[in-house]
Amino acid sequence: MYYILKKGIWMVNLLKNPSKKSIKKSSETSGKSYPKISYVIFGIALIVSLISLVSVVFPTLISVSVVPNGFERMGLEINKPDPFEVGPLAGLLIFSNAIVFGLYIFRKKIPNVSKIFSFDIPQKISLAIVLILIVGYGSLSFSEVHTNEIYQDWNLVSNQLDTWDLSEIYSFDVYVRYFLLQQSMIIFGSYKVIPLFSSMALLAVTYLFTTSLTKNRLSGLVSVGIVLQSYTFLTFDTSSTYTTFWILFYLVSLYAVVKLWFTNPIFYVASIFCKSLTALFAPMSIFFILNSNIAKKHKIILTGTIIGMIIVGSSIMAVSDIANEEFMWHEFWVGFSAFAFQMRFDGLVILFLVPLLFGLFVASKNNRYANSISILIIGILLTAPLLTGLTDITNQPYRFMPLVVFFATGIG
Repeated sequence: MYYILKKGIWMVNLLKNPSKKSIKKSSETSGKSYPKISYVIFGIALIVSLISLVSVVFPTLISVSVVPNGFERMGLEINKPDPFEVGPLAGLLIFSNAIVFGLYIFRKKIPNVSKIFSFDIPQKISLAIVLILIVGYGSLSFSEVHTNEIYQDWNLVSNQLDTWDLSEIYSFDVYVRYFLLQQSMIIFGSYKVIPLFSSMALLAVTYLFTTSLTKNRLSGLVSVGIVLQSYTFLTFDTSSTYTTFWILFYLVSLYAVVKLWFTNPIFYVASIFCKSLTALFAPMSIFFILNSNIAKKHKIILTGTIIGMIIVGSSIMAVSDIANEEFMWHEFWVGFSAFAFQMRFDGLVILFLVPLLFGLFVASKNNRYANSISILIIGILLTAPLLTGLTDITNQPYRFMPLVVFFATGIG
């Protein structure tokens, strides 16, 4: 009895006066500073996101400011649109950001706030939930596979499918996409079935990718839920014209870095042969690889492989007519307005883009992959300006679907 009482008094004293070792460990954790790269990435992310959001607040400001007016050059007077006319989402954007940053400033006054972000659920339950979500989504969307394609670009795609032959590959084109669409018609009698399966697989990989980066299954479910509510995703999920093949393969290539590193180039090449646009994602992939936890020699191999792919791709573009003769700066700046217009129905992404990037900066203290997600978001936001500045291609809403996925992963 005396021994038990003595032991109990010793434990109470230990709780009141923790050891020097525990104090040192606690102080090291609380005093941990942000990596220097986090400040650089957050600064770039803040600049790019704020420029992209200018057109949300003032829809015509960029176009009026940078696009040369041919009528004025001819001496003709025209009624110019008001560059400071406020957009419909401007007030909500400012209000939502004020609320989020206000909650962050006063977070210490909110009881048990840390428990909310440390909560997790058992693996079996999370897998059951994600399976129910994916199967339920697929069942509800299956009725769309027998509807006619509504996009005009489908005529071009269908002509390519009629003339394309797997045995006659001789140039740089989206052959993987053609092959999958062709197999969808042969096996299922519809071009939209495999695109639907691709979208279902995209949800599954989003869950696995987010869970692998955060080591939290609830975050994976949150990311799946955010993708499922996206207007952009639900608009193009079963489309045979604008398929999700390229996004799926690119996300798998990133997931492969974490789980099976040597398969990364295979899936990345597959994404390029589904849509050439993913070739512009090479710098993002290189950063993700260098910032990952894999062995240094594996990083060197993967980085060297992607750089080699960039050199080959650049050589192909140099002898083609894809790029303009000169970089069009006014088209580059107008490209930033594509985010506001093409994503106007995805209010969640627009309203919480800046808070998310700040949250990723905060999370980068304890999770290196937070910086990687920020780079992926920055890269997608810069894709539209670069595309319009370098080429004659116009921006389309489906090209922002990777942004939805990376936004969802970032929230997770």
